[in-house]
Amino acid sequence: MSIKQLRFRFPRAVQAIEARQALLRKAASFGLVGVLNTVIDFSLFSIGYFILGLPLLVANTSSWLVAVSCSYVMNSMFTFAAESGRKLGWRRYAAFVASGVIGLIANNATLLVAASFAPMVIGHEDLQIAAAKVCAIGASFVVNFSLSHFVVFRRRVETAEEA
Repeated sequence: MSIKQLRFRFPRAVQAIEARQALLRKAASFGLVGVLNTVIDFSLFSIGYFILGLPLLVANTSSWLVAVSCSYVMNSMFTFAAESGRKLGWRRYAAFVASGVIGLIANNATLLVAASFAPMVIGHEDLQIAAAKVCAIGASFVVNFSLSHFVVFRRRVETAEEA
């Protein structure tokens, strides 16, 4: 049976499958952007905390600020290109950063909790903090993708006035 025949016989099922595939592609793209931003975040965090001796949350928040800005640009240009029109804007950037603050809260909370449990599992202090940071990045990924997909870059229905 061809795709055309499937679309004709089972339009809702095909539409649901295509919507799920689109969401998975978007999540994968968001993940790839996230990998790049994780490298940025983790590198700057490591420089701030391990080399410059910044306090844990200062190093984490500083590295997050740079990474969230890079994330906005890359997600606007690639992951959510259809929704953003590949255009950057201050209003959408502010919404992205504001929604990212929720991700930052999840990131900081996870970092503090994981860092307090890490000594029980990992012996070396630097490895404890690095492992806690990896856990924090994972927690913020879930929060950030959800907010980006459902709030910041959601498809907006054009009104007759906007068209």
